[in-house]
Amino acid sequence: MKKNIHPEYVEATVTCACGNTFKTKSTKKEINVEVCSACHPFYTGTQNNNTRRGQVDKFNKKYGFTKEAK
Repeated sequence: MKKNIHPEYVEATVTCACGNTFKTKSTKKEINVEVCSACHPFYTGTQNNNTRRGQVDKFNKKYGFTKEAK
């Protein structure tokens, strides 16, 4: 590797919008994120699939793919 062309690799503090903080390594000292594993619905188990099911049901009803339409 060439000398004096690579950025310094330091310990960084990651701060989430929910208030959670953790440490990692990066070229920046501070990183701000909107969503982390502590508040993301997929990781917390609060993900709601009802809206997706509703859209599929609406599509099936619209195009006659339901048992009720037959």
